[in-house]
Amino acid sequence: MKALSIAATGMNAQQTNLEVIANNIANINTTGFKRARAEFSDLLYQVERLQGVPERANQNIVPEGANIGLGVKTAAVRNVHIQGSLNNTGNKLDVALVGKGWFEIGGADGEPLYTRAGAFNTNANGELVTVDGFPVMPAIVVPEEAVDVIINKSGQVFARIDGQNELQELGQLTLATFSNEAGLAPIGNNLFRETEASGPANVGVPGDPGFATVEQGYLEDSNVDPVKEITDLISAQRAYEMNSKVIRAADEMAATVTQSMR
Repeated sequence: MKALSIAATGMNAQQTNLEVIANNIANINTTGFKRARAEFSDLLYQVERLQGVPERANQNIVPEGANIGLGVKTAAVRNVHIQGSLNNTGNKLDVALVGKGWFEIGGADGEPLYTRAGAFNTNANGELVTVDGFPVMPAIVVPEEAVDVIINKSGQVFARIDGQNELQELGQLTLATFSNEAGLAPIGNNLFRETEASGPANVGVPGDPGFATVEQGYLEDSNVDPVKEITDLISAQRAYEMNSKVIRAADEMAATVTQSMR
Protein backbone atom coordinates (compact mmCIF):
# COMPACT_ATOMS: atom_id res chain seq x y z
CA MET A 1 0.00 0.00 0.00
CA LYS A 2 1.64 3.22 -1.23
CA ALA A 3 -0.08 5.38 1.39
CA LEU A 4 2.27 4.01 4.06
CA SER A 5 5.45 5.07 2.27
CA ILE A 6 3.93 8.37 1.13
CA ALA A 7 2.94 9.33 4.68
CA ALA A 8 6.39 8.22 5.90
CA THR A 9 8.04 10.74 3.55
CA GLY A 10 5.71 13.40 4.97
CA MET A 11 6.76 12.56 8.53
CA ASN A 12 10.45 12.69 7.56
CA ALA A 13 9.93 16.07 5.91
CA GLN A 14 8.19 17.50 8.98
CA GLN A 15 10.92 16.10 11.20
CA THR A 16 13.44 18.07 9.14
CA ASN A 17 11.19 21.12 9.33
CA LEU A 18 11.04 20.79 13.12
CA GLU A 19 14.83 20.54 13.37
CA VAL A 20 15.26 23.74 11.31
CA ILE A 21 12.74 25.58 13.49
CA ALA A 22 14.44 24.30 16.65
CA ASN A 23 17.79 25.64 15.44
CA ASN A 24 16.21 29.04 14.70
CA ILE A 25 14.74 29.24 18.20
CA ALA A 26 18.01 28.06 19.79
CA ASN A 27 19.86 30.93 18.05
CA ILE A 28 17.30 33.63 18.82
CA ASN A 29 19.95 35.63 20.73
CA THR A 30 22.94 34.79 18.50
CA THR A 31 24.57 37.91 17.07
CA GLY A 32 24.17 38.20 13.30
CA PHE A 33 22.30 34.88 13.02
CA LYS A 34 20.09 34.43 9.97
CA ARG A 35 17.01 32.25 10.32
CA ALA A 36 16.65 29.24 8.04
CA ARG A 37 13.61 27.93 6.23
CA ALA A 38 13.07 24.33 5.08
CA GLU A 39 11.76 24.04 1.54
CA PHE A 40 10.18 20.92 0.09
CA SER A 41 9.29 19.50 -3.31
CA ASP A 42 7.06 16.62 -4.37
CA LEU A 43 8.51 13.30 -5.48
CA LEU A 44 7.98 11.48 -8.76
CA TYR A 45 4.45 10.61 -9.87
CA GLN A 46 3.16 7.18 -10.74
CA VAL A 47 1.14 7.42 -13.94
CA GLU A 48 -2.00 5.30 -14.00
CA ARG A 49 -3.40 6.94 -17.13
CA LEU A 50 -1.84 9.51 -19.46
CA GLN A 51 -3.69 12.66 -20.44
CA GLY A 52 -3.64 14.04 -23.98
CA VAL A 53 -3.43 10.64 -25.68
CA PRO A 54 -6.13 8.80 -27.73
CA GLU A 55 -8.47 6.57 -25.76
CA ARG A 56 -8.12 2.98 -26.92
CA ALA A 57 -11.73 2.33 -27.96
CA ASN A 58 -12.78 5.40 -29.93
CA GLN A 59 -9.56 7.41 -30.36
CA ASN A 60 -10.98 10.37 -28.40
CA ILE A 61 -8.30 12.41 -26.64
CA VAL A 62 -8.19 11.76 -22.90
CA PRO A 63 -8.64 15.19 -21.24
CA GLU A 64 -7.35 14.23 -17.80
CA GLY A 65 -4.88 11.66 -16.65
CA ALA A 66 -4.35 9.83 -13.38
CA ASN A 67 -1.05 10.72 -11.71
CA ILE A 68 -0.46 9.55 -8.15
CA GLY A 69 2.23 11.36 -6.17
CA LEU A 70 4.74 9.34 -4.20
CA GLY A 71 5.40 11.80 -1.40
CA VAL A 72 7.66 14.71 -0.52
CA LYS A 73 11.36 15.40 -0.08
CA THR A 74 13.49 18.17 1.42
CA ALA A 75 14.66 20.35 -1.46
CA ALA A 76 16.70 22.92 0.50
CA VAL A 77 17.27 24.58 3.85
CA ARG A 78 17.59 28.23 2.94
CA ASN A 79 19.13 30.91 5.16
CA VAL A 80 17.03 34.08 4.98
CA HIS A 81 19.52 36.94 4.82
CA ILE A 82 17.38 39.88 5.86
CA GLN A 83 18.52 42.70 8.14
CA GLY A 84 18.33 42.12 11.88
CA SER A 85 17.62 44.89 14.37
CA LEU A 86 20.52 46.83 15.90
CA ASN A 87 21.38 46.56 19.58
CA ASN A 88 23.29 49.41 21.22
CA THR A 89 26.15 47.93 23.27
CA GLY A 90 28.33 51.00 23.77
CA ASN A 91 31.44 48.89 23.12
CA LYS A 92 33.84 50.71 20.79
CA LEU A 93 34.90 47.49 19.06
CA ASP A 94 31.35 46.31 18.38
CA VAL A 95 30.26 47.12 14.82
CA ALA A 96 27.06 46.35 12.95
CA LEU A 97 26.29 46.42 9.24
CA VAL A 98 23.25 48.25 7.90
CA GLY A 99 22.59 46.89 4.43
CA LYS A 100 24.22 44.21 2.29
CA GLY A 101 27.69 42.96 3.00
CA TRP A 102 29.87 40.65 5.07
CA PHE A 103 33.00 41.19 7.13
CA GLU A 104 35.93 39.16 5.78
CA ILE A 105 37.60 36.90 8.34
CA GLY A 106 40.84 34.95 8.03
CA GLY A 107 40.24 31.23 8.64
CA ALA A 108 42.62 28.86 10.39
CA ASP A 109 44.14 27.74 7.09
CA GLY A 110 44.12 31.19 5.51
CA GLU A 111 40.82 30.60 3.73
CA PRO A 112 38.63 33.72 3.63
CA LEU A 113 35.45 33.36 5.69
CA TYR A 114 32.56 35.77 6.11
CA THR A 115 30.38 36.93 9.00
CA ARG A 116 27.75 39.50 9.97
CA ALA A 117 28.67 39.25 13.66
CA GLY A 118 30.75 42.33 14.42
CA ALA A 119 31.53 41.56 18.08
CA PHE A 120 35.25 42.21 17.66
CA ASN A 121 38.06 42.44 20.18
CA THR A 122 41.84 42.72 20.20
CA ASN A 123 44.28 39.89 20.87
CA ALA A 124 47.61 40.02 22.70
CA ASN A 125 49.23 41.66 19.65
CA GLY A 126 46.54 44.32 19.33
CA GLU A 127 45.08 42.72 16.19
CA LEU A 128 41.35 43.10 15.60
CA VAL A 129 39.81 39.61 15.92
CA THR A 130 36.45 37.87 16.34
CA VAL A 131 35.27 36.41 19.65
CA ASP A 132 36.85 33.10 18.55
CA GLY A 133 40.21 34.73 17.76
CA PHE A 134 39.95 34.75 13.94
CA PRO A 135 41.60 37.88 12.50
CA VAL A 136 39.54 40.49 10.72
CA MET A 137 40.76 41.08 7.16
CA PRO A 138 42.47 43.27 6.11
CA ALA A 139 44.51 43.22 9.32
CA ILE A 140 44.05 46.14 11.72
CA VAL A 141 46.34 46.57 14.74
CA VAL A 142 45.35 48.82 17.66
CA PRO A 143 48.43 50.25 19.41
CA GLU A 144 48.81 49.76 23.16
CA GLU A 145 48.90 53.51 23.79
CA ALA A 146 45.52 54.05 22.15
CA VAL A 147 42.93 55.55 24.51
CA ASP A 148 40.03 55.41 22.08
CA VAL A 149 39.08 53.69 18.83
CA ILE A 150 36.80 55.38 16.28
CA ILE A 151 35.18 53.59 13.34
CA ASN A 152 33.18 55.73 10.93
CA LYS A 153 30.32 54.70 8.67
CA SER A 154 32.75 54.13 5.78
CA GLY A 155 34.71 51.57 7.81
CA GLN A 156 37.80 53.69 8.41
CA VAL A 157 39.40 52.84 11.75
CA PHE A 158 41.17 55.54 13.78
CA ALA A 159 42.91 55.54 17.16
CA ARG A 160 43.25 58.44 19.57
CA ILE A 161 46.75 58.25 21.03
CA ASP A 162 47.41 59.66 24.49
CA GLY A 163 49.15 63.01 24.18
CA GLN A 164 48.44 63.47 20.46
CA ASN A 165 45.87 65.82 18.98
CA GLU A 166 45.59 64.13 15.58
CA LEU A 167 43.81 60.83 15.11
CA GLN A 168 45.97 58.00 13.82
CA GLU A 169 44.43 56.00 10.98
CA LEU A 170 44.78 52.26 11.59
CA GLY A 171 43.18 50.82 8.50
CA GLN A 172 40.05 50.31 6.45
CA LEU A 173 37.35 47.70 6.98
CA THR A 174 36.22 46.16 3.70
CA LEU A 175 33.05 44.22 2.95
CA ALA A 176 32.16 41.41 0.58
CA THR A 177 28.89 40.90 -1.25
CA PHE A 178 27.69 37.88 -3.23
CA SER A 179 25.35 37.36 -6.16
CA ASN A 180 23.55 34.60 -4.23
CA GLU A 181 23.84 34.95 -0.45
CA ALA A 182 21.64 31.89 0.05
CA GLY A 183 24.44 29.86 -1.59
CA LEU A 184 26.92 30.60 1.21
CA ALA A 185 27.75 27.56 3.34
CA PRO A 186 27.30 28.01 7.12
CA ILE A 187 30.15 26.39 9.05
CA GLY A 188 29.34 27.47 12.62
CA ASN A 189 30.83 30.18 14.87
CA ASN A 190 28.75 32.76 12.92
CA LEU A 191 30.95 32.11 9.87
CA PHE A 192 30.06 31.35 6.25
CA ARG A 193 32.15 30.00 3.40
CA GLU A 194 32.02 30.97 -0.28
CA THR A 195 30.74 28.25 -2.62
CA GLU A 196 30.14 27.78 -6.34
CA ALA A 197 26.47 28.53 -5.68
CA SER A 198 27.16 31.86 -3.95
CA GLY A 199 29.51 33.11 -6.65
CA PRO A 200 32.82 34.89 -5.96
CA ALA A 201 33.10 37.63 -3.36
CA ASN A 202 32.74 41.20 -4.61
CA VAL A 203 34.91 43.26 -2.24
CA GLY A 204 34.26 46.94 -1.63
CA VAL A 205 34.23 49.72 0.94
CA PRO A 206 31.31 50.35 3.31
CA GLY A 207 29.02 53.07 2.00
CA ASP A 208 29.78 52.39 -1.66
CA PRO A 209 26.73 51.64 -3.85
CA GLY A 210 25.46 48.17 -3.00
CA PHE A 211 27.45 47.93 0.24
CA ALA A 212 26.33 48.37 3.84
CA THR A 213 27.38 51.15 6.16
CA VAL A 214 29.05 50.54 9.54
CA GLU A 215 27.57 51.48 12.91
CA GLN A 216 30.09 51.59 15.77
CA GLY A 217 28.88 50.55 19.22
CA TYR A 218 26.08 48.36 17.85
CA LEU A 219 25.57 44.68 17.12
CA GLU A 220 23.11 43.16 14.67
CA ASP A 221 20.64 40.91 16.45
CA SER A 222 19.33 37.63 15.09
CA ASN A 223 16.53 38.07 12.55
CA VAL A 224 14.51 35.24 14.14
CA ASP A 225 10.88 36.25 14.80
CA PRO A 226 9.67 34.30 17.89
CA VAL A 227 5.99 34.59 16.94
CA LYS A 228 6.60 33.23 13.43
CA GLU A 229 8.76 30.38 14.73
CA ILE A 230 6.10 29.28 17.23
CA THR A 231 3.46 29.44 14.49
CA ASP A 232 5.65 27.35 12.17
CA LEU A 233 6.32 24.94 15.04
CA ILE A 234 2.61 24.34 15.60
CA SER A 235 2.06 23.90 11.86
CA ALA A 236 4.88 21.33 11.62
CA GLN A 237 3.51 19.43 14.62
CA ARG A 238 0.00 19.28 13.13
CA ALA A 239 1.35 18.14 9.75
CA TYR A 240 3.37 15.39 11.47
CA GLU A 241 0.27 14.22 13.35
CA MET A 242 -1.81 14.14 10.15
CA ASN A 243 0.78 12.00 8.38
CA SER A 244 0.86 9.61 11.33
CA LYS A 245 -2.94 9.33 11.13
CA VAL A 246 -2.63 8.43 7.44
CA ILE A 247 -0.26 5.60 8.38
CA ARG A 248 -2.66 4.41 11.06
CA ALA A 249 -5.60 4.50 8.64
CA ALA A 250 -3.64 2.65 5.95
CA ASP A 251 -2.59 0.02 8.49
CA GLU A 252 -6.21 -0.48 9.62
CA MET A 253 -7.35 -0.83 5.99
CA ALA A 254 -4.65 -3.43 5.34
CA ALA A 255 -5.72 -5.28 8.50
CA THR A 256 -9.33 -5.29 7.27
CA VAL A 257 -8.26 -6.88 3.98
CA THR A 258 -6.18 -9.48 5.82
CA GLN A 259 -9.07 -10.42 8.12
CA SER A 260 -11.45 -10.71 5.16
CA MET A 261 -9.15 -13.20 3.45
CA ARG A 262 -9.11 -15.55 6.45
